[in-house]
Amino acid sequence: MINDVKTMDENIQKIWYDEAFDLVKAEINNTLSKSPIVIREYTKHLLASQGKYIRAASVLICAEDKEGMIHPDAVKIAASIEILHLATLVHDDVIDNADLRRGNITLQKKYGKRTAVICGDYLLSVSLRMAASISNRQDFLNLNMPDYVEKVCLGELNQHINNYNVNLTFFNYLKIISGKTAALFEASFFAGALFTGISEAEAKKYRKLGNYIGMIFQLTDDCIDFENTVETANKPVQSDYEQGVITLPLIHALKQLGDFRAKAQGSGVSRSEINEAVSKTGGLDFTRLIVRKYYNKSMKIVDDLDITDNKKDKLIMLLNKASRTA
Repeated sequence: MINDVKTMDENIQKIWYDEAFDLVKAEINNTLSKSPIVIREYTKHLLASQGKYIRAASVLICAEDKEGMIHPDAVKIAASIEILHLATLVHDDVIDNADLRRGNITLQKKYGKRTAVICGDYLLSVSLRMAASISNRQDFLNLNMPDYVEKVCLGELNQHINNYNVNLTFFNYLKIISGKTAALFEASFFAGALFTGISEAEAKKYRKLGNYIGMIFQLTDDCIDFENTVETANKPVQSDYEQGVITLPLIHALKQLGDFRAKAQGSGVSRSEINEAVSKTGGLDFTRLIVRKYYNKSMKIVDDLDITDNKKDKLIMLLNKASRTA
């Protein structure tokens, strides 16, 4: 067993999902609103643009035992991963020079890039300290949170190195998003499952499921950049290429249209030309096909897990949220 539940403190009282989820939000709100005075104005600003907590939900759902109960340490880990995710968003907004995040002005736009970078670093340190504060330290060591932080950073760096690389391959792109996006989903699923006393074999299933759902989340987001408006997405859209980011719909178009790729590599292409090329080559349909493949592989894992029907339904709900079908 990776984590023998029998070794846990018998006096610890487990909690239901709804209570655990509320505790995660309270933990994050408390952390951001009561940070040290020197940084509190900036962290409190981030409270206005909270997300859907899909990574926290992933931790808690995977942490449910056969009775649907959750060890309270899972709350700390869930909050930790959400704060880590927030740190990456703050840094992303600096890199992208973004004005809007979740419908609100970004930290870097309001307070400047230097302040935002430092705040992102602070949130990273808070996340790791929070994760290390759980009662059973072995669970933290098994999770190996720093390893996932490394994967996210390397994924982001790999993306940056490939900015405007019109020769970026399908498989290299999947490698990039497996780090920068899917790694935190993998960590969330694995972390939650650790609290259920799973075997090594079951742990691999949860990690793979989290990775697949993270891939689905990013690939679906790639499509949203072409389809949504700023008003519906609550963040900049039609902007990936302008930031140098080559996503799968465009990779597919570049591969299919040699003249288009040559122009992109030379004088560059406009947003209207990109949209036309992606539409002409079925870039969005191709990306959704890859999403469907990951979806089907995810469902096979869910069906293979030794879990209750209720937990299975919740995992499918997460899967559907990642693919925006829920």
